[in-house]
Amino acid sequence: MSHPHPTPHPHQPIPSWFPRGVALLREPTLNKGTAFTLAERDALGLRGLLPAHVLTQEDQVARVLENFHRLQTPLAKYIMLESLHDRNEALFFRVLTDYPDEMMPIVYTPTVGLACQEFGHIFRRPRGMYLSLDDRGHVGQILRNWPQHEVAMIVVTDGERILGLGDLGASGMGIPIGKLALYTACAGIDPGKCLPVVLDVGTNNPRFLSDPLYLGLARPRATGEEYDALVDEFLDATQEVFPGVVVQFEDFANHNAFRLLAKWRDEICCFNDDIQGTAAVTVAGIFSALRVTGRPMREQTFMCLGAGEAATGISDLLVQAMVDDGMAEAQARGRCWLVDSKGLVVAGRGDLAHHKKPYAHAHAPVPDFLSAVKALEPTAIIGVSATPNTFTEDVVRAMAAHNERPIVFALSNPTSRSECTAQQAYEWSDGRALFASGSPFPAASVRGRHFVPRQGNNSYIFPGVGLGLLASQATRATDAMFMAAARTLATTVGESDLAQGSLYPPLSAVRHVSAQIAAAVAEIAFAGGLARIERPRDLLAYVEGLMYDPRYPVYA
Repeated sequence: MSHPHPTPHPHQPIPSWFPRGVALLREPTLNKGTAFTLAERDALGLRGLLPAHVLTQEDQVARVLENFHRLQTPLAKYIMLESLHDRNEALFFRVLTDYPDEMMPIVYTPTVGLACQEFGHIFRRPRGMYLSLDDRGHVGQILRNWPQHEVAMIVVTDGERILGLGDLGASGMGIPIGKLALYTACAGIDPGKCLPVVLDVGTNNPRFLSDPLYLGLARPRATGEEYDALVDEFLDATQEVFPGVVVQFEDFANHNAFRLLAKWRDEICCFNDDIQGTAAVTVAGIFSALRVTGRPMREQTFMCLGAGEAATGISDLLVQAMVDDGMAEAQARGRCWLVDSKGLVVAGRGDLAHHKKPYAHAHAPVPDFLSAVKALEPTAIIGVSATPNTFTEDVVRAMAAHNERPIVFALSNPTSRSECTAQQAYEWSDGRALFASGSPFPAASVRGRHFVPRQGNNSYIFPGVGLGLLASQATRATDAMFMAAARTLATTVGESDLAQGSLYPPLSAVRHVSAQIAAAVAEIAFAGGLARIERPRDLLAYVEGLMYDPRYPVYA
């Protein structure tokens, strides 16, 4: 059922610059299609250009859903929604906002991964900005080609590590597009202030290099100084062209993600959702799970399968949560373990990347994940490896052998990369697992109990964080903000959610959740002297007042 909005949309006068006639119907940010009233049709030169029957936006939503449900494949549904976005932006966001459970898996994970793989073959109309190596020396000038001049949020990728799918080059543009759609649908950030960007530095994907429909530079991926020159020029230009804009790094490979965040986080307002957003949503899920187990954070032992951006970001925030619970930092760090393709990450290994070293503890080598689980008996396992089916029956049963309520988070995206399914986790633990996943899984029944697993999806976190940064006009995005986001998200999970195995709130509540997170993030900015405005008296009301409303205006 559609969720009605609480207040009517205000009437708006028709400005002198407003397009008329066919030009208006072809402008997606203003087009209402068959919902233009008779008075608007008279005033805007639309008589005869539309069928006589005036529909409401609710009527149009029903028509969209009818056609959506006729389609048989997720990719076909993705193409349909993108075409709707190209025609009628407000209707697109109304559908996303009112039906998040159905629409978010299409516009973002897991379907967006397939859309990126097929990007050149399903391309209809450009969206966002494509900046390539050929544009060096002119990036600022090119950014000024963007028609909106009040950009406040940029999501940028170089396409090297798209979800668990690897190097998709310029075809990775689907990720910033989808991410920014969620910023608007989940947190009400004005779509006119959002800019998706892909930095096209080539690709090492042989399929794309030989595909005549690949839309990016068909050359090997740039590295070193050539790569850094484009990234640095782009980030400098963002602040010149769009002063104070927030930049979110998305799906950069490990070797670039950590160093770019470290280099720029104290220079501009930026964050890496794969590192910090994933950490926050995971820690929020852990907080929820511990309400069920009744055991405090300081008694936990965590093991991540995977040792990249997500794993180290999660571990860093878990350490902070344990420190907040009274542990010394060194002791807390010792409770977090990583397992990579070579086995348990331990201090004796000589081939460790810099980001793994804080979690390389003294221990004998352990060759695989199952052996590590048996040796260290973690209370929680967190899959961020992008390697499917690695939480095997033996692994889950080993977890269940030493934990009354084993915590099993299979967070890799898309669904094809998940470490295990919800049904498997519940069955193999005899219904005792506390489960979360990165992509949606259906409800499951085991031993007479009905479970409703929910996603540990970053869409619970990054939209609210972004809104909080914009609301406070923050100069920096800090780790304390992501901890505040995690704690706030966890408080929105009710006892009835936990009773059915849900460690996160329903997606239908995501706009409310995002507003709460935004207020908490903004509070950190104000308290830390990072805000460029004075603190409003009622911060939550102020945040809610900034949120984009996808209902149509009525032009008087």
